[in-house]
Amino acid sequence: MSVNSTEPQNPLVPGNTNEVGGGNVLDAMFTGLVGYDEKTGEPYNEVAEDIATEDNRVFTIKLKPGWTFHDGTPVTASSFVDAWNYTAYAPNGQSGASFFEHIQGYDEVNPGGEEEGGPPPTAEEMSGLEVVDDTTFTVTLKEPFATFPVTLGYTAFSPLPQKFFDDKEGFEQHPVGNGPFRFAARQPNTNIELSRFEEYRGQNTPQIRGLDFKIYNELETAYQDLISGDLDFMDQLPPSALVGEKWKSDLAERGTEKPILSNNALQVPTYAPEYRDPKVRHAISMAINREEITQTVFNGSYEPATGWVPEGAVPGYEPGGCGEFCEFNPQRAKQLIDETGFDGPVIIDSNADGGHKEWIDAICGQVKNNLGVDCVFKPVPTFAEYQRIHDENQHEGPYRFGWVGDYPAAETFLGKIYRTGGSSNYMRYDSPEFNAAMDRADQAGSVEQGNALYREAEAVLARDMPSIPLWNQKAVVGWSERLEGADVTFDRHLNWETVKLAP
Repeated sequence: MSVNSTEPQNPLVPGNTNEVGGGNVLDAMFTGLVGYDEKTGEPYNEVAEDIATEDNRVFTIKLKPGWTFHDGTPVTASSFVDAWNYTAYAPNGQSGASFFEHIQGYDEVNPGGEEEGGPPPTAEEMSGLEVVDDTTFTVTLKEPFATFPVTLGYTAFSPLPQKFFDDKEGFEQHPVGNGPFRFAARQPNTNIELSRFEEYRGQNTPQIRGLDFKIYNELETAYQDLISGDLDFMDQLPPSALVGEKWKSDLAERGTEKPILSNNALQVPTYAPEYRDPKVRHAISMAINREEITQTVFNGSYEPATGWVPEGAVPGYEPGGCGEFCEFNPQRAKQLIDETGFDGPVIIDSNADGGHKEWIDAICGQVKNNLGVDCVFKPVPTFAEYQRIHDENQHEGPYRFGWVGDYPAAETFLGKIYRTGGSSNYMRYDSPEFNAAMDRADQAGSVEQGNALYREAEAVLARDMPSIPLWNQKAVVGWSERLEGADVTFDRHLNWETVKLAP
């Protein structure tokens, strides 16, 4: 079956992928220590047989026997430890390095980033990782982190086979995983083909024989292919299909919508002189009528955001962390912008291959009307090029940022995005106060205690406003007449377990 996708930014390596084009493919190719229950969001063991701790700081991880990579080699404790050390080591330049920041010894292998002129590493491996035997390893964290076991299903924590370390260029040409599908072929900017791994030992065994990830530069083009039967599945329908719920008539019974762990924001480059005053950022936020845009552009399929952690995303988490600054208040917004002397223009950029023009145009109209400054949309042709602009600090103003939760926890919507040096902190936001609040939350004695402390970290974001929360996204998906049981997981990946070809 065919699935819409975008061109991956980097080669298909788990530790160097933090965008959906590569992430969707790697999710099909790799299986981590844990998976996540679709109904409860709770983690369950996959490659792991047991993850034990007495203090939330030292974890003993035992693997299930019999797991193999697609090349037939065994998945061992070293497969995880070597992969994690490689990803964390700063000179390797892996985008997922900061996911290992809680592990003892991370600061020695990644002391600040050589690419930013920081000190060089004093070690090549993290002292907190130790292989006990082929199926057992221990992880010692710098401080207790009750959420740590929940994180271990994310792609960056995947194991790597020996082939990767022996021949990295060969691996990039033909990656080898341990998941339900194995790599078959790739044509850059066209498609990536996977075939079912018949020896897969995970819980969710696919019923389909293979996947064809078709690369599209425009969601609208993919949608027309879906209607005509030239595409089997779309995990995100374009705004044009949402207006008036047009997709329901276009697709008949071949579509659905459901809440997922996802939100959207305008991030603000704190390195840009025009946006260093938080009042500018507060003014733009309060000039946006979220309710109006979610109704007119998205036909109510999205919900206005009240904070940085989506409402309902994490059981027991209190929403609303943004407070008054996410409430539509054009009078206060105009007062704030006048106090700063900011006279625009507001340049909003986004990748052009994701169906974002409609809502950005709507925001620009509100900014012009409510702040009295010019606002323009600056599209970037592809998502890969858009990621390059992130990496090279080339944003001229606010830019679209969408985040799908890596795992069902509040920390995933905060730590990797807003911590200093976080893997997706493209704003270059640097707040010791926020970092300290996150440390306190991470080190809480339980997930429940941590949730209250993550709320304190959100309060720092509300004061500084390095990004402007917009709305919490639902997945509006569609499929062709060839499929039955099509659905998406909490992180908007196709559910391999339920989908099958119609008889």
